[in-house]
Amino acid sequence: MISQPSTIAAKRAIDPRLPRYTSLVHMFRDAVQREPDRTAVIYEDRTIRYREFGRAVNGMAEELQLREIGRRPVILVMPNSIEMDIALMAVMTAGAQAAPVNPFFKVRELESVLASVDAAAVITDQTAGEKARQVAAGLGISEVIAFEPQGLDIGRWVDEAYLDGPPRDMPLADDPALVLFTGGSTGVPKGVSHTHRGLMWSLLQHISVWPMENGREVFLNAAPMFHTWGLTYATWVPIFCRGTLVMMPKYDPEQVVRSLDRYKVTVFAGGPAPIYMGLLAVPAFDDHDFSSLKYCPTGGAPCPEDLHREWLARTGCPLLEGWGMTEGAPFCLNAKDAPRKLLSVGNPVPETRVEIVDIETGERVLPLGEAGEVRVKGPQLMEGYLANPDETAGAVRDGWIYTGDIGYADADGFVFLVDRKKDMVIVGGYNVYPREVDEVLFNHPKIREAATVGKPDPRLGEVVVAFVVLDRGQTMTEDAFFAYCNESMVKYKRPVEVRFVDAIPRTGANKINRVALREMARGASDDLSRT
Repeated sequence: MISQPSTIAAKRAIDPRLPRYTSLVHMFRDAVQREPDRTAVIYEDRTIRYREFGRAVNGMAEELQLREIGRRPVILVMPNSIEMDIALMAVMTAGAQAAPVNPFFKVRELESVLASVDAAAVITDQTAGEKARQVAAGLGISEVIAFEPQGLDIGRWVDEAYLDGPPRDMPLADDPALVLFTGGSTGVPKGVSHTHRGLMWSLLQHISVWPMENGREVFLNAAPMFHTWGLTYATWVPIFCRGTLVMMPKYDPEQVVRSLDRYKVTVFAGGPAPIYMGLLAVPAFDDHDFSSLKYCPTGGAPCPEDLHREWLARTGCPLLEGWGMTEGAPFCLNAKDAPRKLLSVGNPVPETRVEIVDIETGERVLPLGEAGEVRVKGPQLMEGYLANPDETAGAVRDGWIYTGDIGYADADGFVFLVDRKKDMVIVGGYNVYPREVDEVLFNHPKIREAATVGKPDPRLGEVVVAFVVLDRGQTMTEDAFFAYCNESMVKYKRPVEVRFVDAIPRTGANKINRVALREMARGASDDLSRT
C-alpha cells in the first residue's frame, strides 16, 4: 500500500464577493467613504467615526510628508490607542513603511531590535516618549514625532473638511507596508517585511474562512498592535468590513468580560488560550450576556480540549483555532461552517499549500500522519527579513517558508502541531527566545553562564526557567536575580524560576543540552547539571 504524501491544499477559494483592494490605504479610504458616520474605534471613554478617522490620517500623513520621510520605515513606539491606529494608517498613506515595536521593551531591547532598521522617524506618545527619544538618539534618528500633551493633537484635524479627499499618491500593491519584529529560529531580532499585496491577501483569506457582514460587526481587541495578530486581524479586518473596533489598552479580564456584554461584541479577537482561561476565571463571568458572539479565534499557544468545551458551554460560541506566524498569516484556520477537529489548527486557507517534510533535509515530503517540519507556500508570505538576505534564504526556499513547527496532517486535510523545532518558548502567546534571555543574563557581572528553557504553566501555557552558574567566589540571592531581570527585560521574557547550578549540561558537540534542562525544569531530575 502506497502512503499518501502530506501535501495539503486549501478546500475553499477566496470569496468572489469580497472587494480586491490595491493596498491597505485603498481599503481604508473605501471604509471612510462608505461609512463616514459609523463609529470606527471605541477606546475607553473616547470614540472616533470613520470620517474623523480619515481626516486625522490624512492630516498626519501631510505632517509626515512635510518632514520628508520618503519611503523609509517609520518606527512606532506606542501602546494600543486611537492615536496608534491613526499613526499606522498615516505612515502608509504617506507612502512609508510602518514599523510598530513593543513600547514596553527596555531601551536596550529596543536598540537591539531596531539596530538594522534604516528609519526616517520615530512616532511615540506620552507613555513611551522619553524611552523613544533615547532610542532615536542612540540610533541617530533626528525626527521624533510625539502626540499630546507635548506634541500632535488629533483634534486639529477631525473637523477639517479639506482633509476628506483621498491622498494624491496612493501606494502600489508591491510597495513595502509593514515591518514586524521577531526573533526567528536564532533568537536574533529580525524585521519581517510585508508588502500591501501580501497583507491584503491575509485579510482576504481570513474573511473568506470567517465571513463578516459589512457595517454590522463589532470587534473587541485586547492584543497589542505591534503583534501580527493584534494588527493584521484584530485591527485591519474591522476596517475591511467597515465594522466597529472596541480597543482595549491592555488585557484586563474583568474589563474584557464587561465589554463583551456592554458593546454586544460579535468578534472577540482573543488569541492565545491563556486569554480565554483568564476570562473564564472572572467571578462574574456567567452574569454576562455573550449571545452576540459569532467568532472567538484562538492561536499562538496550544488550546486544551477542556477549554474548548468549557468556553462553548458557557458562551454558546465555539473557539476556532488557527495558525500563522509573523512571517505570514494565516496558514490554517478552522472554519465555523465546516467540520472541525479539536486540537487541530485547521485546514490551509485559500491559495495556500502546506507540506510536512523531513526535519533533516526539508526536502522529502512525509506520509500523512507522520510528524515532520511544516512548510507553507502562499501569497501572504513576507517579502523577507529586512536587510538580512542570509536569514531570508534560510527561511524561504523555492517559495516555501520553513516554519520550524513540527506537525502532521491527516487524510481530511487537518494540520496538527505537536512540537517546535526551535527552542522558542511561548508565554501567554508571546514568543520568547532563550538565547535572547541568556544574553541579558550573561551581562550580569556575577553570572558566568546561563541558559533558559520553557516549563509548562496552566495559566500562560509556558513560563521561563533560568539555570545560572555564578563566577567563582560570587553569591547571589533569588531576590537580587529577579530584581536584575525586572530592570533588564519586559515582563513576559523574565524567568519566573532560577536554579543556581555548578555547570550547564552539554551535548557531545558541547552545545547547551536544553533537553536535559527542560527535564530539570519539569522536575524529572534533581541534579542533571553535574553530568
